Amino acid sequence: MSRSGEDERRPHGELVADVLAVLWQVGKPMTAQQVNAVLDKGLARTTMATILSRLYEKGTLRRIPVTRGFAYEPVEDAEGLAAGRMRRELESEPRRELVLKRFVSSLSASDEETLRRLLLEAEEGSS
Repeated sequence: MSRSGEDERRPHGELVADVLAVLWQVGKPMTAQQVNAVLDKGLARTTMATILSRLYEKGTLRRIPVTRGFAYEPVEDAEGLAAGRMRRELESEPRRELVLKRFVSSLSASDEETLRRLLLEAEEGSS
C-alpha cells in the first residue's frame, strides 16, 4: 500500500463509532445499505455489511432477518456499551483492587461524588 493510502485511512475504531452513532440516533434496525446511505462516506455496501456483521459477532449488535439480508440494531445504548467495556477491562485484570484504587484516585471531585451516590443507591436497592 502506498504511503498516501495509509494517510487516508481512518483512525482505528472511528468508522465503527460512526456506524454505532447512526444506529443509536435512528433508533430502529437498519440494513447495511441504509447505514451506508446515512453515513455517506462512499463505502462499498460489502464493506458496511462486513462491519455490521463483525459487530454482530462481537455481540454489539443484534440482527433481524429482512427480505434479502439483515437489519441491525444495537444491543445496548452508548452508556451501556462503555460500562461493558469498563467491566471487561476490570475482569481481565488480576490486581482488581489496585486498578479500582487508581481509577477512583483519578476521578474528579464531581465524578467521585457521583460514584459514592451511585454505590449508596445500589446498596440501598439490594437491601
